[in-house]
Amino acid sequence: MSKHTLVSTATALLCAGALTGLITTPAQAGNAPVKCHLTYSMSGWSAIYQHAEGRGKISCSNGQRAAVTISVHGGGLTAGKFHVSGHGEISNVYSIRDVYGNYAQAGASAGAGKSGTAQVLTKGTTSMALTGSGEGVDLGVAVDAFKIEPVR
Repeated sequence: MSKHTLVSTATALLCAGALTGLITTPAQAGNAPVKCHLTYSMSGWSAIYQHAEGRGKISCSNGQRAAVTISVHGGGLTAGKFHVSGHGEISNVYSIRDVYGNYAQAGASAGAGKSGTAQVLTKGTTSMALTGSGEGVDLGVAVDAFKIEPVR
């Protein structure tokens, strides 16, 4: 793992830790928080508009598990084609149901060949720190929607 990837991963995890300190709603105050882990694989393309789809698995500390679909959509100044596999740590949830939905994502990337990525995404008070590695060509800046849905 490169020094840049380690620094990016550490930064993402620190940001995720800071986001977990946000205030919970009174309805959630009586429940214990659950940690969930996502493993995923996705591929996609971008040419001004970015699109990627993939599948993953979520497992939570309370024993809940689910197969999920992942999609990323957005716009910006991007160009490239890629395949990414990685992991995500999801915090400030009380059930696996809290994991599903749209997360806000903003990032910058540049790479050719094999590269790594680390990002923090949010959905309300829920945060997700993603790390991944993959192959492809990608250059640009994009603001995206990262969506997780249960497999139906």
